[in-house]
Amino acid sequence: MAEHTDSNATDPESDATSLTRRVRNRRAASVRGSRATSAAVAPATAGTAKAAPAKATVPSGAKRITKPLRSLVVLSMVGGMVATVAIPAFAGALPTEDAVTIQQIAVDDAQSFVAASDAVSTELSRESYSATTAEEIEKKKAEEAAAERAKQVARLASSSSSSVPINIALVSPGTGEVRWPLLNFTKGRGLGDSGYHQGVDLLAAGGTPIYAAAAGVVKVSQESYGGYGVGISIDHVIGGQRVNTLYGHMTYGSRQVAVGQTVEAGQLIGLVGSTGSSTANHLHFEVHINGSVVDPWAWLQTNAG
Repeated sequence: MAEHTDSNATDPESDATSLTRRVRNRRAASVRGSRATSAAVAPATAGTAKAAPAKATVPSGAKRITKPLRSLVVLSMVGGMVATVAIPAFAGALPTEDAVTIQQIAVDDAQSFVAASDAVSTELSRESYSATTAEEIEKKKAEEAAAERAKQVARLASSSSSSVPINIALVSPGTGEVRWPLLNFTKGRGLGDSGYHQGVDLLAAGGTPIYAAAAGVVKVSQESYGGYGVGISIDHVIGGQRVNTLYGHMTYGSRQVAVGQTVEAGQLIGLVGSTGSSTANHLHFEVHINGSVVDPWAWLQTNAG
């Protein structure tokens, strides 16, 4: 019985596979041989010469980041150069305005005023305007008040009854140092009559002129002097004595003198009335000597002339 042996020639696939495997085995063997040779050579050369430093390698990820950054920097530099050149050129191409000053702007914005064609210039003089100082104003008021009182005196005198004689002279007749305050009157109550009464009542028609009994300085001149109503008080020096005379119940607005004013004996100072504590037209007349009350009727009879 014959023995059967498989031939390798009858299996082409096996042959082809074997051939490929042999090629691979040869390549692997050659690689292992070269590695072995390098390993053997390395210790031998290490003793004679210093080994060369290993070359630094850059990771692939870092390379991918570095390239875009480098491109970005380059683009920024290029953009800066373009702006540096373009902006001055653009500015030079713009139109420029003429320089103006603040004064020119103010003139352009200022409001204008057009005067009428018939306007004329006028120079002011001292007489073209009223006084402004306090002294001049007071003086002017005093003059106006005196003029008004003179008008009232004339009006009251003309309106009085023609049956009552009225002397409207500005100065009481006589030459003595003491004068009668009224020229036409009727004696009324005297000192101490009908209760507390410090003077004498001289009855006369309303508007009868009242005169200063002696020369002196006006102490009081008021439209409302207590119970005296419109009253005036004058200080005198007679025979070396301090004498004060008082005139009460005068007509409103008839006072002809002011406080501090110097008057002469017999000078007109006001008009008879019925103001204050009074029930009829009359002059209440008082006399004080060195601060004491004296009988005015007796004083007048003794000194007036």
